[in-house]
Amino acid sequence: MGRVRDILVGKGHAVYSVHPDSTVYEALKVLVDRNVGALTVVDNEHFMGIFSERDYARRVILKGRASKETTIREIMTEHPITVNDDETIENCMCKMTDKRIRHLPVVDAGGRLIGIVSIGDVVKYIMDEQKHIIENLECYITGTHH
Repeated sequence: MGRVRDILVGKGHAVYSVHPDSTVYEALKVLVDRNVGALTVVDNEHFMGIFSERDYARRVILKGRASKETTIREIMTEHPITVNDDETIENCMCKMTDKRIRHLPVVDAGGRLIGIVSIGDVVKYIMDEQKHIIENLECYITGTHH
């Protein structure tokens, strides 16, 4: 099974972030503009947490808060579960399933943010890997080569 670094090689290390003092409304605009489901929360290159669509739904809308007045600091998920780039894809899937989360920030040994993987990234990787295995088995069985 592959590792997180394999996903990052394919998708890149770009991470979209928001400052903790940004409003929820500003962060929602970034989510829409970047077509992503979560943003890391960073202050002076210090990784503080994550803000997701789920945080918005549960901590803003359902609590009757205003998006233009609530800051990310007030509703973000602090100390989210993270992985390093050596983590297996299988372990990521287990963590995401067990904790019911959709995004895993990737940090290096010093805690520096180096990427993010989503459940979509993990599923795509597994599907591509399975497709490759099936193609190899078909070639083996039929005696053909690609």
